[in-house]
Amino acid sequence: MPPRNHKKWLATPKIEYISSECYNNYEIYEQEIEHIFAKVWVPMCHKSEMANKGDFRTSQIAFQNVVAVNHGDGIKAYLCPQMDRLTGNGISVDGLTELHSAVQHGGMVWVTLDPNPSQSIDEWTCGAFDCIAEAIDTEEMEVFHYHKSIIDTNYKLWHDTNSEFYHDFMHYHNRVTGFNDAYFARKNIPFDNGHVNVSSFTVQYEEYEGFEDRGELSFPNLPPNQWYMVDLFPGFNFNLRGSAYRSDSVTPLGPNKVLIEFRGYGLKKDTPEERATRIEHHNSIWGPFGRNLHEDLIGVAGQGTTMREGTEARRILHGRHEGGTIHDEVGMRHYYAEWGKHLGVSPENPLGHAVEEDMVVAAE
Repeated sequence: MPPRNHKKWLATPKIEYISSECYNNYEIYEQEIEHIFAKVWVPMCHKSEMANKGDFRTSQIAFQNVVAVNHGDGIKAYLCPQMDRLTGNGISVDGLTELHSAVQHGGMVWVTLDPNPSQSIDEWTCGAFDCIAEAIDTEEMEVFHYHKSIIDTNYKLWHDTNSEFYHDFMHYHNRVTGFNDAYFARKNIPFDNGHVNVSSFTVQYEEYEGFEDRGELSFPNLPPNQWYMVDLFPGFNFNLRGSAYRSDSVTPLGPNKVLIEFRGYGLKKDTPEERATRIEHHNSIWGPFGRNLHEDLIGVAGQGTTMREGTEARRILHGRHEGGTIHDEVGMRHYYAEWGKHLGVSPENPLGHAVEEDMVVAAE
């Protein structure tokens, strides 16, 4: 690559890209809350977290307090302006505004603040879960692991770490157990509404020192040691690694701060021995001290630091085309096209700056 001066570094490339302003501008963040998070279907929690009549679970969606309640004959969700209405003895829902909600896709409780949703949950997810449906819907699941983290980064960077696979080279575990022809041939498959899923391959766990094959405890109807991932717009991820299942939910707290909730799932019918093994498998990859999760968090925190408001705007390239395989940036292009549509802006220039035509150059 020839040397570049400052003007050339700021030049607009001729391949697909977005501006770093998508990540750090406060007005954009406010628009995201209003036009995305207050409108879409959100996987708030799992029904096993409120297994008994009277149990409830609270959360915030687009800065609104939300409570989901098990009424015995079903789960319903409500706006709950005053959380002091909740007690250890249950909750009175009298006078609370009921929200559209349903239990779907492996027992997740889905909620939307939109009083008149234009799509059902099936229409919203539009087939993205089909690749793992038989694995997560055949048997009842339950949450066995929960932790949450507040990370100083933009929520979209957490999405990006589940969409691009350059960062996978950070993961020593993945390199040892999976970097082969089948791994690199996996497909990023786009769906309507900005969703993507990643097709499977066989993970070779026994290649990692101290690990063993995990095929005997696979989820129902899932071949041994398979790994599928569903990445839902605008930032919800479902990760199935054969014997263990995980979901991530994001709640933006600012342009440079996000709450991420991590849940690990087993089958309700697990024996104590099976559950102990499943927990070990989950935590060895994704628990707070697992082999992979901390590396993702370090990555997104570092990216967030470099793109704080006030830093120089940069172009982030999404121009790699490799037939839809995992290093093809189709997932990134697909997501940010949907993001721009919701906000009515171009991800290339979300603040509408004037572009100098003589600044446009080809990427090298």
